[in-house]
Amino acid sequence: MSNEKDKLREGAEEALGTVEDVKRAIEAILFAAGYPVKYEKLSEVIGLSQRDLRALIESMSREYDGRGIQLLLYPDTCQLTTKEVFAPYIREALGIKRGGNLSASSLEVLAVVAYNQPVTRAYIDTVRGVDSSYAVTSLLDKGLIEAVGRLDAPGRPMLYGTTDKFLRVFGLGSLAELPETEALGVASARAEGVVIEEDKSQLTIDTAETPTEGKEET
Repeated sequence: MSNEKDKLREGAEEALGTVEDVKRAIEAILFAAGYPVKYEKLSEVIGLSQRDLRALIESMSREYDGRGIQLLLYPDTCQLTTKEVFAPYIREALGIKRGGNLSASSLEVLAVVAYNQPVTRAYIDTVRGVDSSYAVTSLLDKGLIEAVGRLDAPGRPMLYGTTDKFLRVFGLGSLAELPETEALGVASARAEGVVIEEDKSQLTIDTAETPTEGKEET
């Protein structure tokens, strides 16, 4: 373990002088971005291998314990955000209005997508037994699901999957952390009452564009 840390430190020092310099550079990039940044991009900019970069960022995330911000880690990206417990104070100070709760139908669709992705809208409709067009469009607009490709079948229907924003909203580090469920199409108790903020009120300041390709379902 100590050898790996020594190698990491040597790589960081070669890249920007010292490990602390590298940490400050990463923090500055994530703070300025305000949205998830790919490890690949950070590796390219900082000059560390992705393996060493991830190890360094994992150690950095623990340094934010007890502070008002946090470093969230995802499979391919990481993001610097405020902690949810301070949301009321942030809204009051910045005059941010709350968005609306997800409807029951949206939660059901989200659960079907999350546990079975990638899926087509026809599959979602079959599981729920009703048309899901409105809920799918709403989730696309909110950036919780996205078009991830097309099924190799007649008509080439769109395939949908969840986004990194979905993980952030539900406090998940990866899809592997999804709670077990016995019935598909039924949102877990963990999802009940979740609130989706308006674009300007995102505590994570997510400025990434939401894919729109999936809105034209065939």
